[in-house]
Amino acid sequence: MLLFVLVVGLAGLGTELLFLAHDESAAQLIAPVLVGVGLLTICWHLVHGGSASVRALQITMALFVAAGVLGIGFHYSANVAFQREMDPSIRGMALFWKAMAAKTPPALAPGSMTQLGLLGLTYAFRHPALRRRGAAVDPPHNDDRTSGRPTKEMQ
Repeated sequence: MLLFVLVVGLAGLGTELLFLAHDESAAQLIAPVLVGVGLLTICWHLVHGGSASVRALQITMALFVAAGVLGIGFHYSANVAFQREMDPSIRGMALFWKAMAAKTPPALAPGSMTQLGLLGLTYAFRHPALRRRGAAVDPPHNDDRTSGRPTKEMQ
């Protein structure tokens, strides 16, 4: 289910980035390229399902988290530059709030990259394909307290 939500999120974000023409500079290409890489990595994982595809997914999703943080910085910097151009005397918290509230580019929009990256990392966390071959699997936890039978301490 997490993988399905991730694919829907990536498809939606990719579509939005295409409609916004988010390709005017090398920095703007980071997000759409990562979305494409993410979708290709998921396809590889769905076809092969091995540990290599899970590791590739983890690396790609870590890049998503980093790109989201970097993107917030880029968007915020662009907003600060624009606000200073409009009002050269603006400083401090007034500048911060103006930059954060700007509609274009929305300063926190790249946070969606971070969110999707964290979702993908959650999916890949302790993925069964990452278990070593021949490694003993932990037996299921048997807690007599939940079975209704008295434990040795209770007797």
